[in-house]
Amino acid sequence: MAGFETYHQEYQRIEDYDEDSPPGEEDLLIHVPEGRGDPWHHIKNLDNFFTRIYHFHQKNGFACMVLSEFFELVQFLFVVTFTTFLFNCVEYDVLFANRVINHTGQSPLGPLDRKKVTLPDAILPGEQCTERIQGNSWIIFLLIMAAIFWVYRLVKVICNVLSYWEIRQFYKKALKIQMDELCNFTWQEVQGRLIHLQREQPMCVQKRELSELDIYHRILRFKNYTVAMINKSLLPVRLRVPFFSDMIFLTQGLKYNFELILFWGPLSLFQNKWSLHPKYKRAANRQELAKKLSRIILLTGLVNLLLCPFVLVWQVLYAFFSYAEVIKREPGSLGARRWSLYGRLYLRHFNELDHELQGRLGRGYKPAAKYMNAFVSPLLAVLAKNVAFFSGSVLAVLIALTVYDEDVLTVQHILTAITVLGLVITITRSFIPDEHMVWCPEQLLQCVLAHIHYMPDHWKGNANKSETRDEMAQLFQYKAVFILEELLSPIITPFILIFPLRSKSLEIIDFFRNFTVDVAGVGDICSFAQMDIRRHGNPQWMSEGQTEASVYQQAENGKTELSLMHFTIKNPRWQPPQESSVFISHLKEKVHQDAQTGPSPQLLLSEAPLCTSLLSNESATGPDNLLASVLAHPVLTASGLPGRNRRFVPPSSTASAAASVLASLSSSQQPHAGRSRSHTLLPSRQSHDSTMYCSDHTVGDSMSASDSRLLSQSYSALASEFASAEMSLHAIYMHEVHQQKTQHASGPFQASVPMRELSINSAQGPQIQSAQTVTDSHRLGGWAEEEEEEQVDEEEINTSPVPDQTSRGSS
Repeated sequence: MAGFETYHQEYQRIEDYDEDSPPGEEDLLIHVPEGRGDPWHHIKNLDNFFTRIYHFHQKNGFACMVLSEFFELVQFLFVVTFTTFLFNCVEYDVLFANRVINHTGQSPLGPLDRKKVTLPDAILPGEQCTERIQGNSWIIFLLIMAAIFWVYRLVKVICNVLSYWEIRQFYKKALKIQMDELCNFTWQEVQGRLIHLQREQPMCVQKRELSELDIYHRILRFKNYTVAMINKSLLPVRLRVPFFSDMIFLTQGLKYNFELILFWGPLSLFQNKWSLHPKYKRAANRQELAKKLSRIILLTGLVNLLLCPFVLVWQVLYAFFSYAEVIKREPGSLGARRWSLYGRLYLRHFNELDHELQGRLGRGYKPAAKYMNAFVSPLLAVLAKNVAFFSGSVLAVLIALTVYDEDVLTVQHILTAITVLGLVITITRSFIPDEHMVWCPEQLLQCVLAHIHYMPDHWKGNANKSETRDEMAQLFQYKAVFILEELLSPIITPFILIFPLRSKSLEIIDFFRNFTVDVAGVGDICSFAQMDIRRHGNPQWMSEGQTEASVYQQAENGKTELSLMHFTIKNPRWQPPQESSVFISHLKEKVHQDAQTGPSPQLLLSEAPLCTSLLSNESATGPDNLLASVLAHPVLTASGLPGRNRRFVPPSSTASAAASVLASLSSSQQPHAGRSRSHTLLPSRQSHDSTMYCSDHTVGDSMSASDSRLLSQSYSALASEFASAEMSLHAIYMHEVHQQKTQHASGPFQASVPMRELSINSAQGPQIQSAQTVTDSHRLGGWAEEEEEEQVDEEEINTSPVPDQTSRGSS
């Protein structure tokens, strides 16, 4: 495949281009038939083009994007004006009834003069409010700065709206997708039309064939660099705090500064969005470049320090307006968890789009929450129960009194007492364990790892340790911790830039020189994003004998191998290069070899109800049941429980169980082989464009276009769920094999091993992925958390009935 060159320790020099396009794209434009004056034929930057195409799809089209931009402007304007009003136009002594006011004058409030205060009484007249604002120079200065920023954002929004309109026209006229049908198309379908359009009307003039990897490289150019730097522990996000253990600190503000310094700022290492500056590609002047980068980082840190008070004020105001009502209505929401920003980068594969990452972490949210909630303190539980009892008793009396006579609410501080007591009860209940929870930390952690794919090796066998839970909490943090970190970010970020990051200037220069390659028609990309086993493979992750990478060149935690498998199964039409194909073939052979000693898939399916009970997954779907069976089967066989035929089965490892199912899935995808298994395990993928079972083709052909589309969407969602389970099975298998290799010298391999990363089956059939809406979490001038909602369970999958099952769960 073009673009996969031989690795050189020093970046091969690229000529300095002054044009606005990558080499070979100087005259780049989206060609349309002659005589048509469509606006998108002026687009030259394919990075921006493909990124806008992707965001347009994920944000549900023109109307939603324009409305979001409009409300961002309104939101900023509201926060500034409302805050100014609260500080200058409200008489709080009157509002709190410390003094009474009438239209003739003010007088001290006597005990007999108390009367009801209305909101208009506490609001100052317009003239007096204006005088207060004009008399405060700081308010005027802040308002001027806010006005300048708002005007800048207004101009940017206008430009964005024009760009959105061009993309809308491209969707309608070039891709033949109407706006009312956009939400019914998955990204894989949109991407397929882009690739087909390249063949008919070339968008990239240097490459006749546009591959899925080329599109991913353009969309994720800088994100792949960031993921690689996190993987190589290059960015200073781990801080040592006195009297505490090491802490992970990575916020939206700190990440923004990293990207500003390295990628798109005026003094960044890239001369444009697709080309690293030529001077950073040569090793001769690395020391001088490191000193220059150190000065840039210092300057950025000082600017952050100067702007710290203003940014801090905005952070506090934004957090208050965003979370005050939610905390009052649902105090327990602060105890909910979310994947941290560091966790998202640590767990992200190379070449993984946002919606793919969100869907994967969403599937892991529920088991991760159950694992974290399984750790309780008996002492805190006893205290919490008693505090909840006393608080609940007082609250019950207050509520009963208000029901009897609503005038009780007029008593001073009675509402405050009710609110505080409700908050105390909600907090204390979070320390009381669920009496129905089964203490099974190893299996719960395995279930988590099957979805999130990357975890440290030393977690194996230590799932019940508090140290493991604390490290997991760095990836899966409390929402309250997230809010606190964002509030402290303006204070801590300048010091991280000035001290830890500056000391890594030389390492950063070497990283970009050693791990940047030029791909024809794409530009400069991170070499790790090529997922080249020979160049960046790790021998401990099933690439032994296939890689020439040194320790410095290897990706940590098997990220190269796992990213390759993930991309292959997400894009089944993609043709990997020779080295990658050899690795995938070797993995398939190893799976079929280990499947010979594993249990049959029918036995695993028969154990599904018992296994889901063991893992406390009462609402599991068919794919989840299959995954639970693989995870819990070694536990059941080791405990001597009988199978569905009332006979005892020999103990087996998780690796052999996963290999057995994967081998069955692989055989069911072969032509005329295992047809019955394709019905019970996985939807058929014999046709690239089909998302239905083989026996349902005639039904789909006889339907109308609209009915067929609805049925196709249903099977697409079903196929996506099974594909996720298939990828999780590869993750289980590869982690088990990795643990076998690392523990071979120290002792025999244990059956139950926590997973660490995801591998994906390289099935030749297509993987139709269900589209997931990714809401833009960026807010104007502030920060916003990315939603971490639990995934709603999809369709229940009917498996073979087990009328004679006698297995019982035990913990």
